[in-house]
Amino acid sequence: MKYFSRDESWLGFNERVLSEATNKDLPLYERIKFLSIYSSNLDEFFSVRYPVIMAARKLPDTLQLNQHTMYEKINGQLENYGRILQDQILPELDEQGIHLYYNESFSPEHIEFIKEKFYAGILSFLRPVFLYKGDVSRFVPENDQLYLIIDLKSEKDGSAHLAVVNIPSKDGTRFIELPQLNGKEHIAFIDDVIRENLYCLFPGYNAAGAYSFKLSRNADLELEDEFTGNLLKKLEETISKRKTGMPSRLLYEAAMPEEIRRELRHTFGLKKEEMFPGGRYHSLKHLMDLPDFGKKLKAVSQTPLRSGANWECGNIFDAIRQKDILLHLPYQSYNPVLALFNQAAIHPDTTEIYLTIYRIAANSHIANALISAAQNGKKVTAVVELKARFDEENNISWSKKLKKAGVKIVYSNAAIKVHSKTALIRMRTPTGNKDYCLISTGNFNEITARFYTDHVLLTSKKEIGDELHKLFGYLAGKHKPGTEKPGFKELLVAGFNMVDAFDELISKEIQKAKEGRKAMIRIKVNSLEERDMIAKLYKAAEAGVEIQLIVRGICCLVPGQPALQDRIKVKRIVGRYLEHSRIFIFGTGDETVVYMGSADWMYRNLHKRVEVCAKITDPNCRKQLIDYFSIQWADNYRAVEIDELNRNIFYPATNASTNAQTAIYNYLKESQSLA
Repeated sequence: MKYFSRDESWLGFNERVLSEATNKDLPLYERIKFLSIYSSNLDEFFSVRYPVIMAARKLPDTLQLNQHTMYEKINGQLENYGRILQDQILPELDEQGIHLYYNESFSPEHIEFIKEKFYAGILSFLRPVFLYKGDVSRFVPENDQLYLIIDLKSEKDGSAHLAVVNIPSKDGTRFIELPQLNGKEHIAFIDDVIRENLYCLFPGYNAAGAYSFKLSRNADLELEDEFTGNLLKKLEETISKRKTGMPSRLLYEAAMPEEIRRELRHTFGLKKEEMFPGGRYHSLKHLMDLPDFGKKLKAVSQTPLRSGANWECGNIFDAIRQKDILLHLPYQSYNPVLALFNQAAIHPDTTEIYLTIYRIAANSHIANALISAAQNGKKVTAVVELKARFDEENNISWSKKLKKAGVKIVYSNAAIKVHSKTALIRMRTPTGNKDYCLISTGNFNEITARFYTDHVLLTSKKEIGDELHKLFGYLAGKHKPGTEKPGFKELLVAGFNMVDAFDELISKEIQKAKEGRKAMIRIKVNSLEERDMIAKLYKAAEAGVEIQLIVRGICCLVPGQPALQDRIKVKRIVGRYLEHSRIFIFGTGDETVVYMGSADWMYRNLHKRVEVCAKITDPNCRKQLIDYFSIQWADNYRAVEIDELNRNIFYPATNASTNAQTAIYNYLKESQSLA
């Protein structure tokens, strides 16, 4: 059977993100947002994935994207990016009375304002440095920081020199609002403002040319996520020869002369295949910060629905005791989760609070509730994952604050990530302890809860509480070495029983198909890459099982192969919300088994992380998740089908198009009115 490479599939996903910038049904600034997301994604690809591709390309038995194919795909996408921006977005901005200076000279009317802005504000953030051959100590470029390299000629003797200057671009400073002109608002890149005033940075020199560039550095290599045994060892040896944070890509303005490119390549010790030509402006992820001058060019925010749970201030625990509560974010409010922790912190019967922290908000209400709980004498334990990519600093900062307040902090060990999204609150009752459990597909983060689609299960089932308590004990190091690992039945826990359980569920559907009964598997994940799980799905399809897959990003499964007889369909949905939930549905009718949780089907998630999935047993909650999946599967508006060539195939436009994200909101709104 065939498999897509992980990186080939990822590039297909980012191409789908880019295509959303052409969707004229979206407000203009929403389309601009997708240009920003595409650019940000590509930066991450070069920081995280490209070093692995380079290391693995000469080794046998690696399912890696062909380097030439990768260049073609990325260059083709970037050309399309430029066409979308210049042929569609910029003209439409002009129509809306906003002009963004792009590859053009400033109007004379703006020059004086630009000079004043430069001298009074921008200049203090600039660090001009001369480059001297053989001396790299004076200039060490930051990862993904923007720079100009300037070709200088001495006014005194005509000698040639090279210098660099940083382009400040953090904290929304990439764009400068200019005075109105001819009834239009005007915006300048800070890059161009600096170019306009180069003469004052290098007195005694004339600038013959200035060219933008940026260096992407190796941000993370998790080779064990993909490779094992001898192959892993070889790759580790290859990577170990390069220092942490070594350059992985130099993106340079295509107009940069060859001799300057050679100088940069020599200065940073780059290979030819690490040099990539680009446009005049890099890091267009900053388009997210483009000023809108208060014009109504963004999507109208959607008010989150109440969950329908019958709870009031102080009674969230009563509501959970009455029945399981399933929240669907961001369509429904995150308030029940915040209320759970806030009320637990002050409730006199609360004795213990446990939770996992992977990506937590910078100003987290939940973390503050944990601090209150600890100060109120509750026993609070937080399992913190310090290796959460790009959130390391935030997690370290919160760990220190929590520890200072009396929270017990447990760090995961170096070999495994704790990626599960679980919490447990234990209360005393006249008859013993009572546990309140939270299992989620998404992080404890009230910010991402506004635009990530996730599910949160709140339950007081004793069996789940007992197993979560057992899991937290294991994570906190209470499990004695040499003794049998804790067992789980109610929960699927990666590294314990998750893979075997999924294998058994697939096998049951295969057996049904062989017996001539209806057999079906429906799965929604962010990524599907684990070869053994894909092989089992192939086997199920060959046996006659109908398989529906909604995979947002990486999908290494190849649909459309003759042996599968068209029994596996793969869809991808990109919309206003980031699809982030994981749902697993096996069977049909009364025999349907439904799980939800944190685990994607990637090698790292199933074998190298702590992930937790919970079986949904409440009939109403189970029906909601099945209906949720069915609504998404019916999307023929912004869903695409992935074909055997890894192409995103759109559905023909009809008058009866279904936008799943809108339909789910309406479904939940109607369910709320009937509750």
